[in-house]
Formats: sequence, C-alpha cells, structure tokens
Amino acid sequence: MRSQLSPSLLLACTLLIAAAGGCQSAEPDQPNVVLIYADDLGYGDLSSYGATQLRTPHLDTLARQGLRFTRAYATAATCTPSRYSLLTGRYAFRKEGASILPGDAGLVIDTSRTTLASMLHDAGYATGIIGKWHLGLGRDSVNWNERIAPGPLELGFNRSFIVPATNDRVPTVYLKGHHVYNLSESDPPLRVRYDEKIGDLPTGESHPEKLHYPADPQHSGTIVNGISRIGWMEGGQSAWWSDGEMARTLTRRAQRFIEDRQDRPFFLYLPLQDVHVPRWPAEEFRGTSGTGLRGDAIKEVDWVVGQIRATLRRLDLAEKTLVLFTSDNGPVYDDGYDDGAVADANGHEANGPLRGGKYQSFEGGTRVPFIAHWPGHIEADVPSDALFSQVDLLATLAELTGASLPDSAGPDSTPLPGVLRGTTEQGRAHLVQQGVGKLALRRGDWKYIPAGNYPDWAFKKHNEPESPIATPMPPSDQALLYNLADDPDESTSVIDQHPAVAKDMAALLDTLRKRPVPARQTPAP
Repeated sequence: MRSQLSPSLLLACTLLIAAAGGCQSAEPDQPNVVLIYADDLGYGDLSSYGATQLRTPHLDTLARQGLRFTRAYATAATCTPSRYSLLTGRYAFRKEGASILPGDAGLVIDTSRTTLASMLHDAGYATGIIGKWHLGLGRDSVNWNERIAPGPLELGFNRSFIVPATNDRVPTVYLKGHHVYNLSESDPPLRVRYDEKIGDLPTGESHPEKLHYPADPQHSGTIVNGISRIGWMEGGQSAWWSDGEMARTLTRRAQRFIEDRQDRPFFLYLPLQDVHVPRWPAEEFRGTSGTGLRGDAIKEVDWVVGQIRATLRRLDLAEKTLVLFTSDNGPVYDDGYDDGAVADANGHEANGPLRGGKYQSFEGGTRVPFIAHWPGHIEADVPSDALFSQVDLLATLAELTGASLPDSAGPDSTPLPGVLRGTTEQGRAHLVQQGVGKLALRRGDWKYIPAGNYPDWAFKKHNEPESPIATPMPPSDQALLYNLADDPDESTSVIDQHPAVAKDMAALLDTLRKRPVPARQTPAP
C-alpha cells in the first residue's frame, strides 16, 4: 500500500483497546516471502510448462499446489535490467547504465531509491539476499581486498552472501557482507582486470587442454575449475569458489537464513546461478536429465526448490510463507561455451511454443515461468492467464504485506494482489519488453515491435542454432505487429492489416519511454 493506516483508524483502534482488550489492524498478516530467481530459464524448461524430455518434480509440485502463470514476464531479455526492475519497480530502460554489467561495475541502483528489500525491512522484515547479484558494487573501481560498498546492504538487505556478477566472469569469489568471503591474508592480493591480461595463470587461450569444454575468445580468460572466464584474475585463490558446489553452498546459506529468522517475518531473495553459463552442476546431477549439461543444471534448480520447501515444512513455516519462483529472462543454448547444450538437447525446446529467447524482444525473451505458492491463501492447481510483470512485485508485495510504499517509489509497478493470489485475472493492460537495444510493447493480445536494425539471429523461431526458421525473416527495418491470440509464436506480422492498432501502440510505447503510464488505466484494445 502506498500510505499508512489513516489517523482516524488509528484513533479508533486506540479507543477500542480498553473495551476490547486489543485492536485488529486493517493490514494483512505479514507472510514470509521467499523469491527464488532462476537464471536464463525458459518458458518451456519445466515439465509443468510442457517440457517432456526432462522432469522437474519439485517445481511441478509447487505449481500443482499453487498458481501457475501463463502470461508472466521479466521486464528484459537480459539479467541486469530484469534484476533492476524486479527490485525497484522501475523499468530499467529509464536508468542509464542498467544494461549487462561487467564484473567490476559500480552499483547501478541509487541507494536512495526504495527497493523490495528496503520496503520490507521498514515493515519489520528480516531481509536477505543469497545468490547472484549482477547490479554492480561500490562507486568506481573495486579493491577486492578491502571493504566493498555500497551494495545489497545499502539497499535494505540485512544479510548478503552474493556472487558479485555472473559465474562466467572474474572474480570467481563470493562476497559476504562487504568483504570477499574466505579470503586469506596469506594469499597474494586478489586482482581483476577486464581490459588486459594480468598474472601468469593458465587461460582458455593459452591452455585449452585444461578445459572441461572449449570457449569462445570472450570467455577464454583465466581458468578456474577447468572453465575459462571473461576477464583475467590473479591472487586470492583461497576465496575462489567451486562451480560444482555453488548450488549447495547457496542453498545451505538460504536454509540457515530461514532457520535464524523463523521467529519474525522474513524476505529471502534467492537468485540462482543456474542455468547461466558456464554450466557445471554438482556431480550428482550431471547426466541425469537426458538433455545435456543445460538440462542437468535445470535438475539442480529443481533440487534447490525442493530443499527450500523442505526447510519451510520442517520449521512449520509453509503456511506462513509466500514462495515465488520465476526467471530473469528467456533461455539461451550456446552462450560462449561449447558445452554440448545444442547437441545434447535431445529434442528439448527451452522456450516451448514461443519465438526467440535471451537478448530478444520476442516473447521467448521475456515470458518466463512464474509460480506463486501460499497454502491457505492461494488456491491450489490454478493456472492464470493474467498479464503480470516482475516490475509489479514491489507494489503488489506492499499490498500483501501491509508495507508502506512512498508515492515516488516503483513508478512502473502496479499493485495486483488479487492477481498474485489468483482471485482475479484482471492483470496489466500493457507491458514493455526490453531486448538488447530494442523495446517492444504488449497490450492485451497485441504485440508491437518497432522498426530497427535487428541482427539476423533475432528472427529465429527458437533461440537454438539447430532449430528451423518457421517463416522467412522479415526486413530488419520493418515494424512488426502480432496478434498473440491467433499467432502465439509470432510467425506472421499483421501490421498491414491493422495499421491503426500499430500506430496507437507506437504512440503508447513512445509515451512510455518518456514517463510511466499506469498500466491499469490504459484499456486493452
């Protein structure tokens, strides 16, 4: 909610205390909130969303016992912008620099801005982030051997244990609070460069024989755990992570956070490193999916969800906890490493029936799995066709938890508590989808993509090199209009048949670029 209880209601409560022995607040009970955020997981990657070549039993159970969205979206087709929007309730294209960040970037969220964490912290929640960050750290250059700030702790999180950027970038270390975790003073100083090679450690370019699998030139920097990375690093080896242990490390810390905070409302943000490259899940998952390392990493995601849910049940917190599961953007198979993702897919299509994937403005780039589970508050086994965006979580969780949200916060966030609880399918009327260098607009069943110089790969039907192109690629300088009710895989543009619709949507998109437009106040055509 965007205001506190009214003075008259507070006065009434005060007067009733003596007579009734207490006062019932108009705010709802505060549920715990666990937000599990997968990385590069596609709309068709879960068996509850149609996958047949691999099974995800824990996530299938979560969906069966909760609400499964069919039209839920990340705001962008890449990681940093989606994470920015998720936490701030603000489209990332409004923030200069909120694009895919290098590993040594400064913090991209202004510390004065309200975030999910700061809002819930102010409402009395214990708040923690455990997992991938990728929103920058510090102000300018980072010295990895000293205190690193600002970061999550300056944005409302009480506890922070993070992967600073992505698992394919140096430094391959965790950050606990303001410092690199497990960094020994006896180690040489940890140094990181992206512009030139430093040190004499093996790289993917100089020692390809040391790799689990080959990498492209961009990913052929310093080798860690048999995998070369973007950038170069030396020193601080006591702090380097083990890729095969990452999921277990993050899960154990998430479980500990829940155990330590079980006696008060808590918000746990658990952004996973899977299924982002490089894919090297724990040995127990390798070879289990039947769809190669990428599928094995999805099995690892499913295991994490099972572990978190088991912890909530063990502590008798399941009915007190809203569990949300989703992904930061759509899927990609070949993203810098020759890890067999394409050859071993065994017919699995990560984006299901959708066109496109990571980096792209098509549906497969931003429409993602989204599951909401809250026993006794969300009806079980319910699908929802409501249009919902991750940018709405800020305002929606304010309503569900009774937290106060300033009027200036979350300018693009629409409060949709009924949608999240499954009591209505009256969702957003429009949402912006951000691809690399390109915005698109969905309004009702219409999808508009403005003209631009798209690379050829942007028009593959699926984001897989071996998949056939369903229809000839349209000219890259031509605007596109799709009716998703009739053409869910965006195969045929109907802009010539509906020029008025395209003109109207182009005008709305132009307006949205300049300022927020309340999503519930713009009727669908």
